[in-house]
Amino acid sequence: MNDRTRILAAVGVTVVLFLGIQLGALALVEPFTESERQAVENPEDPTNSILYVGVMLVATGLMLAAFKYDLDWLIRLLLVAVSVMISWYVFAELVPAVVGPLVSAEIAAGLAIGASLAVGAALLWYPEWYVIDGTGIVMGAGAAALFGISFGPLPALLLLSVLAVYDAISVYGTEHMLDLAEGVMDLKIPVVLVVPMTLSYSYLDAGSTDDVLEDGGVEAETSDTAADEHTEPAETDHTDADTADTDGQDEGGTLERDALFIGLGDAVIPTVLVASAAAFLDAGVLAVPGLAVNLPALGALLGTLAGLLVLMYMVLEGRAHAGLPLLNGGAIGGYLLGALAAGLPIATAIGI
Repeated sequence: MNDRTRILAAVGVTVVLFLGIQLGALALVEPFTESERQAVENPEDPTNSILYVGVMLVATGLMLAAFKYDLDWLIRLLLVAVSVMISWYVFAELVPAVVGPLVSAEIAAGLAIGASLAVGAALLWYPEWYVIDGTGIVMGAGAAALFGISFGPLPALLLLSVLAVYDAISVYGTEHMLDLAEGVMDLKIPVVLVVPMTLSYSYLDAGSTDDVLEDGGVEAETSDTAADEHTEPAETDHTDADTADTDGQDEGGTLERDALFIGLGDAVIPTVLVASAAAFLDAGVLAVPGLAVNLPALGALLGTLAGLLVLMYMVLEGRAHAGLPLLNGGAIGGYLLGALAAGLPIATAIGI
């Protein structure tokens, strides 16, 4: 493939991965709500966002300390366990819906558990890029849906705003997110989405993180998981997306890479607002089979993708960038436009 084709293919695959997480989250909003998977008693309480950010900061510090003292194996086991847990949340809803008419409830539940354990086994023994991406979609959709039904519009907007600022500070200021991403990348776990740029690329054979274009705030993902059993955090807890270009000073370096790495949190955090809009707003409901979607949720989804395209353009220029300011900004802008299109006052859309 020539360079132009490789770039277009990488951007296209990245968009598809984001869409998979977004649509998966929308498909899980109603099942999770009916199963009472909410992680908090009052989803409208804005202090939920503050608590989450606090937990994330503590988790970040603990992970950095773990890498400093060569406890990488502990982080890997924790994240694999979180992957299994979040996968079970998802499969516990999807498997019975698919095979329920054919088998008993007990067998369906057993199949869901088996599928979740298979995810963990694959991550431990064969974490190739397509295993990482497949697991990332499942985890990302599950986590975003869990967060979405647990955070009303105001807490969700606060969460996205605070994490966007934190991401910018951690990438452009303290740069500790880049250090964290470097440590996590070598663990080969689904805290990133891997986008191959060559047909022969193998994540298993990749020996370093020199090709990272975008790091994800993986730490956050884990943090919630350990602290919250709702599993939303667990799934991919928070994950700031830092777009880190460790090579790179120019576009040539970008084009020579074999793969791009996108932080899973880059997809999950803005999708929290998508799921929240679908769960808590009744205006502008769209009739889409299998999905809980309305105009504000659709606006947030499209705004996230618009931010992603701008981010990818900037990253492919060969410079390091924080991901969440663009992604969350796009999601918030799209959400507000969708709310206006649905006839909602801005105050109602914000949740005040």
